[in-house]
Amino acid sequence: MKIESYSFGEMVIDDRSYHDDLMIAGEEIKSGWYRERGHVLTPEDLSWVLEKDPDQLIVGAGSSGRMRITGEVEDVLNDRGIELKSGVTERAVEMFNEAREEGKGLTAAVFHLTC
Repeated sequence: MKIESYSFGEMVIDDRSYHDDLMIAGEEIKSGWYRERGHVLTPEDLSWVLEKDPDQLIVGAGSSGRMRITGEVEDVLNDRGIELKSGVTERAVEMFNEAREEGKGLTAAVFHLTC
């Protein structure tokens, strides 16, 4: 799986276009990702990804980086030994594709596609 492109409100993965926020774990994609507190990322928002027990989590925080990662998320990831990488969604896409090419463990990602 490779993310082919990202622009505000749209991500193309393997020739399929997505217009809702996404979660990815391994080869699975969950579209329509919703966060309880909007632009604040909490551990509860990551339950689907955490069930997959990834080695790393990449967070695309929106085109302008508006989504904030709480300290609780960082604590949960640290406790589970999951490496966290984050950035604006455009940069997070690059990080995701690079991680997939390297093929080191299970890479999970969550992407906020707009602001």
